[in-house]
Formats: sequence, structure tokens, C-alpha cells
Amino acid sequence: MSSKASGTTTLPPGTPEPTPPTEGIGGAVNEYVQRLRGGDVGALPAMLGLLVLVAVFSALRPSTFTNAFNFANLIHQSAAVIVIAMGLVFVLLLGEIDLAAGWTAGTAAAVMGIVVTQRELPWWIAVLACLATGAVVGMFIGLLVARLGIPSFVVTLAAFLGLQGVLLKLIGEGGTVAVRDSTLIAINNDDLPVPLGWILAVGTVVIYAVITLRGAAVRRAGGLQTPPHAVLVAKIVVVAVLLLAATAYLSVERSRNPAATSLKGVPVVVAVLLVLYVGLNFLLSRTSFGRHVYAVGGNAEAARRAGINVRQIRLLCFVIGSTLAAVAGILLASRNNSISPTTGGADTLLYAVGAAVIGGTSLFGGKGRVLDAILGGLVIAVIINGMGLLNQPSSTVYMVTGVVLLVAASVDALSRRRAASTGRG
Repeated sequence: MSSKASGTTTLPPGTPEPTPPTEGIGGAVNEYVQRLRGGDVGALPAMLGLLVLVAVFSALRPSTFTNAFNFANLIHQSAAVIVIAMGLVFVLLLGEIDLAAGWTAGTAAAVMGIVVTQRELPWWIAVLACLATGAVVGMFIGLLVARLGIPSFVVTLAAFLGLQGVLLKLIGEGGTVAVRDSTLIAINNDDLPVPLGWILAVGTVVIYAVITLRGAAVRRAGGLQTPPHAVLVAKIVVVAVLLLAATAYLSVERSRNPAATSLKGVPVVVAVLLVLYVGLNFLLSRTSFGRHVYAVGGNAEAARRAGINVRQIRLLCFVIGSTLAAVAGILLASRNNSISPTTGGADTLLYAVGAAVIGGTSLFGGKGRVLDAILGGLVIAVIINGMGLLNQPSSTVYMVTGVVLLVAASVDALSRRRAASTGRG
């Protein structure tokens, strides 16, 4: 009951006072601490882990780990795993799994290699054939999971085995398909011209600033709580410093023999990753489809009762995941200049799943972002790269990566338990 004279509102007995909106950076920090205590850790563990790993390897191998050549090499090495992990985020958000993503990448890449090399068709037709192969695989898996109700673990395990056979059938036992097209090879090997790299970096900062400030203005106009202006500016400044510093570092000459071959500029694959990130992040955070994905992952039955077509969401997520795996197949073929029976196999899938989970995507569904794939992929790439520079055997790399993955899964489980106990889950 409100009082017209005083303009105050009388709350029923026992009703807690509403929490006032946070003001200033101090209030935002307090709010963030409260979220951490409530179990909402987000990408904080992955970011802290990445910083610790970089600091450790930089101290142990300051002359090799931190140089510009190795920095660019890290990007090239992690690109394919990051892209597969981006697709797996959509599947994991539903509480499902795709064990066939790695071999989907290899099979789609083989189709591309055959089209561009043996059929001698233009590179863009080969790329379309590669993406179509990934989409068909995702459609097949999605129909079996969504329509027939077969557990995704069983369906994708069958696809994991079957696609290995398809790949061998396409290129032959022990055979390879060479990729000689200069455009395809450039995707995950070449660098952008230095001026274009700076344009990309500055443009990204400007677009991020506009989206951040405009989004806050829209929320404020709608009466929704928004972070303080100082916090928004601080986020923009941090992103600007990181991107511009990385661009400056990559723009220096990093070739060991500049007279013969010059290596400088932002890798072309960074532009590919940036486009994928912006598009997929928009899809998940700014569209009804994205909201439906989170709803289905949080509670499929409640989503169905709310009128969401749960089967269609599941189908589309598997199609997106497999299509992105095909994109990763392009990156793998570009990096290796060929497709072999092991393309997309070996540890590719395990690292991709690990990247998504380490980055902060929950195995239980309903929680995750595309950014998780990037952070987790960088963590794994730093471990593999740093251990290699320390001349550590593969056994040590596997054990360290396994421990990091186990820690990430434990943090996820503990944070969900904490969120449930505090009423935030």
C-alpha cells in the first residue's frame, strides 16, 4: 500500500528491503564479489589459470616463450581447437555431448581437399562442400538425438567410429590429399598486412565500445539495472589495451631471416576467429534462439511447457556444432597443407571438449559462452606449447592437461552446488 502524501511504499511484514542499485566502481566490485560467493564464477578460473601459466612459462623460457614468433605460433596452433570448442559450447549448453566433432572436421576437410585438388574446382566451391558436409553430419546426429531420443553419447560415439571409416574411404589407407590452393593455405598460415591488422584492431575496439555503451543505454532506458559508467569505460579501456598491445607485438618482424621471408602482422586466422566470435556471440546473447538454447539447457521440460520447440533447438545446435567442426577442418588442412587419416583425430576432440569446459562452459547444461572456447583453447595451447619448449615428454603434457580439466570440472560442480545452496541456481 503506497502513501500519496509521502511517496513511500509500505511493504508487508517480513518482506526484506529491496537491494539498492550499485553505484560507482566500489559498488560494482562488491556486487561481483557477492556473485562469486553465490557460485557465479564465470570465466574467472580460466583467466587466472591462463595468467599463471603464461607467467610460469615466461619465467622458465623468457627468450622463446614470450617472443613474437611463438605468440603467433600459439594462435595458429590453437585456432582449430578453439573453433571446434565454439561448436561444442552449443551442444554442451543443452547438456549433450558430441564425440564425433573431431572426425567431422577431418571428413569435411577431406571432401574439401578432393573437390579442390582432384576435381580441380575453385576453392570457394570446395569450402562450401566442406561446410555442407559438416551440416549434413550434424543433421544426421541431431535427428537421431532429437527425434528418436537416442542418447547423444551413443549417437556421437557411433559417428566417431563411422566417420573414421568414411575418412579412410575418401583418401585411402595411409593416403593423403595435398592442399595446394594458395587461398586455402593462407587462412591458417599467412598474416594480414600490418596496416590492415591495425584497422582490424581499432575497428574492433570501436565496435565493442559502441555496443557496450549502447546496450547499457537501452537497459537504462528500460528501467533495468546497468553497471556504473566508470565500469563500462574501464572494460572498454582494458579490451583496447589488450588488443592494441597484441597488434603492436604481432606487427614487429618475427622472421629469423627477414631478408628471405618477412613475417609480421596479425595472422589471417585471427580475423576468422573474430568473425565467428562476434556472429556466434550475437546468436547466443541477442536472439530468441539463443535464449531458447539456455532455456532448454536449464530445464528442457519447463522450456517445452513454455512453448519452445525443444526438438528443433537440439537439432539446430548439433548442426551448428558440426558445421563449426567443418570450419575447423579447413583450418587444420590449411595449417598442415594436406589432409591425412589422422586429420581431426588423435587428441583434437579431447582438447576441444577440454577447452570448452576449462573456459567455463558447464557439463550440466545451461551455462556457457562462446568466449569460454577461446579462453579454454588458449589455456590448452599454452600448456602444450610451454611444455614443448621445456622439452617435456608427451606423458607429462597429458597429465598436466588432465589435471587442469579435472580442476575445471570440479570448479563447475562446486559452483553449481554453491549457487543452489544460495538460491542463485
